This record gives sequence, structure tokens and C-alpha cells, in this order.
Amino acid sequence: MKIKNICCIGAGYVGGPTMAVIAKNNPNINITIVDINADRIAAWNDSDLSKLPIFEPGLAEIIKSNRNKNLFFSTDINTAINNSEMIFISVHTPTKTYGKGKGMASDLKYIELCARNIAEVAKTDKIVVEKSTLPVRTAETIKSILHNSGSDFKFDILSNPEFLAEGTAVNDLLNPDRVLIGGESDEAIECLANIYKSWVPQEKILTTNLWSSELSKLTANAFLAQRISSINSISELCEQTGANVNEVAKAIGMDSRIGSKFLHASVGFGGSCFQKDILNLVYIAKSYGLNEVADYWEQVILMNDHQKRRFSDRLIKTLYNTVSGKKIGMLGWAFKKDTNDTRESAAIYVTDHLLNEQANISVYDPKVPHNKIQTDLNYLNTRTEDENEAGVSTSSSPYDALKDAHAVAIMTEWDEFKTYDWKKIYADMKKPAFIFDGRNILEKSEMEKIGFEYYSIGQ
Repeated sequence: MKIKNICCIGAGYVGGPTMAVIAKNNPNINITIVDINADRIAAWNDSDLSKLPIFEPGLAEIIKSNRNKNLFFSTDINTAINNSEMIFISVHTPTKTYGKGKGMASDLKYIELCARNIAEVAKTDKIVVEKSTLPVRTAETIKSILHNSGSDFKFDILSNPEFLAEGTAVNDLLNPDRVLIGGESDEAIECLANIYKSWVPQEKILTTNLWSSELSKLTANAFLAQRISSINSISELCEQTGANVNEVAKAIGMDSRIGSKFLHASVGFGGSCFQKDILNLVYIAKSYGLNEVADYWEQVILMNDHQKRRFSDRLIKTLYNTVSGKKIGMLGWAFKKDTNDTRESAAIYVTDHLLNEQANISVYDPKVPHNKIQTDLNYLNTRTEDENEAGVSTSSSPYDALKDAHAVAIMTEWDEFKTYDWKKIYADMKKPAFIFDGRNILEKSEMEKIGFEYYSIGQ
């Protein structure tokens, strides 16, 4: 099958950057990204590139070069499906909040809706590519829907999981460690592989069966999150023994069998994938009766939750065991730097804990607006929307956000935080002035010279 047209269902953090890079490297293929969210599609089509719904370094330039040439954004889902030979499914697969598997299993209702829509609309053979992060054997569900649709057309199912890190997604796509394609049809696999071969070396394109591909994505995220929870558990021990977690991490990271990546102690990991994928892995293990396996991986989540709670507890204890009525300046709301994604950000949960102690929170983040911060807090459903509005303010300036604050909590490792005039910030804060560096990005000795009481993770 010759691929001339691609449809991607889902214009989010995966679909947008992935299709943009594919379009950049395959000028002879027309790519249409579709979504039911008209506002999101309008943002992708906005001539003002600063209004793109997703912030990723390098993405705006690719959109500018390819949009309306071979890269299109539309709400006309049915037309895009019908006109395409290959369809990527890149929709949200959140953790279930209801019924069986609540709190652990992935909610696949959007995946099922996509499969049913494809079955209803398709008038030619299609290659359907799973791009969303999915539980192992989800392809079986898609196959069942498509193959029992009563259609005479052929549907080949492929698994092509993404391995992107937000904040470096464009570079990860342009220079991937590997591209993984799982499937049962050699012809379909080759069609997708040929698209990637336009810029990815052949030796980096790995093919497997469907189930290995699906499970590999969950396992990769679980292993990465495990490393973060492991070093965070050691950070607590360091604080009790007088060791320095950065020195410990450097020492063990120089072991070639271990390596240095994902050994940076912090207030905890966030993002859309790590927690969701581990919970999914736990649920799968439990569903097969593998309780010891489930318990092992669940501990990664428990340690991450503990680290966030430990951070806020330490702040409260240090501020004389009360933050009631005190202003806490919070730098960063995104779960990591160079992204506007806030899903499962540690800042949300630390703020929630501090609000329960009647603190006043003042937030500055260079890419996250006030309404998104309020939405994140309201989603927790621990207070009324009015209470969240009253307890949390935002500012367009870090200096305004920290003025008259009793303490600063650094929640995101934005590079700009290192360049601030910390002498001015200190002068404008209540005394004694405290910094709680949840990302270990500032120099303790320099902050203490200014006059701050400085607390970091694992030091």
C-alpha cells in the first residue's frame, strides 16, 4: 500500500509534535490532525505561533514551515479518516475514575470510540496505528471492533508507542533512541517503517509482535520512574545521615552498569505517563494474579507520593509548624521545564496540602496561566472552586509573586529561575526568608550568603 495521506486522531501532546516531525521529513505525504475540540484546532491554526496549544522548543518553527502545505489541522474527522490510507490513534487514555479498575486501569472509551468511528466511515483498506499509551492487548479490542464491523475492507493494526520526554519532544522525535513498531502484517509494518526511514536510520527501527510493543512502552516508563523513586528514597536517608544525595547520585551514576540518567533527586515525578503507566502495570499484574509483581511496582508510586508529602511537611515544620495566613511563593507549576503540561505535577499536590493548612499560595510559571492552575486544583475536588480562587493567586512576574512571601517553594526546574536577582527577592520577603528547593537547582552556599534559610532535597 502506498501511503499518500495520513490522519491522526488527537491533536494533543503526542499527536501534534509527532505528526509535525513526520510532515517535515515526508513532504510528499499529506497529514491531517483532527480533534473534536474546535478551540484546540483553532489554536493549532492560529497565525500567532505563541498561541499554539502545546509549548515545545522547536515545535513552532516546524509548524510554521509545514502548516497548510502538507500538515493540516481540522475538526472534520470523518473526511480525514476516509481520505487516509494510514490512521494514527493518539487520544487521551486517562486512569479510570469509576467502576472496575478505578484508580489503576486505563480508561479506553476514547480508543473504542475511535475504532468504531473508523469502522463506520472507512470506504477503503486502512492501516490503524496505536500511538496512545495503551495496556497490553488493547490491539485485540481494536481488531475485534474493526473486523466485526460488517465491512469488506481490510484493517491492519500496528502498535507504535511514543517515547517522548516533554520539553525535549521535538529533539526526541528527530533523533530517537529507537522507533518501535509491533504488528502482525509485514506489509503494514514496512509501510510505517518506510515513513520513519526518511530520517531515522534502519538500525534504530525495531519490529516486534503487537503485545511486546504495547508492553514495552509501559515497562520503559515504569523503569524510569523506578529510578526517580529510588534516588528520592535515598534523599531522605541522606538528610538523616549527613550525606549529600547529589554526591551519592554522581558516585553511583559513574558505574557503567547503572548510568547517571534519572538519578536527580527532587520533590517527585509528574507528567501524564509515569504514574498512569505504572498504575496500569499494577492493574494488569493483579488481573493475572501476580500480586507480588503488582506490589513491587506499586511501591514506586507510594514513594513518589511520600516524597511530595514529605516536602510540604518539611516546609510547614520549618515555618514554626504553621503556615496559616502565611504567603508561600511558588515558582513553577508545570511538571517539568520547557513544557506547559501540568498533569500530575508535584506543585498541584504540594499546594493542595498547604491550602489544607490555610496557607496563601502565590504562583509564577512562565508558561502556565491562572485558569489552568485553578482547573488543576478544582479537579482534586478537595475544596470548592471559590476556596481555591481565594487561596491561590498568580502573577506575571516572579518578583511580584514572591513579594512579602514567608517562603519560596521551587517546583519546576525552569532555567530562568537560576538567573533571578535573588538579592532583590530576599529584600522583598518576610524575614527570616526561606527557600525550599524542590528541584535542587540553586547553589546552597550562594543563597545562604544572601541571607536565605535554604533547604534542598537530600542535602
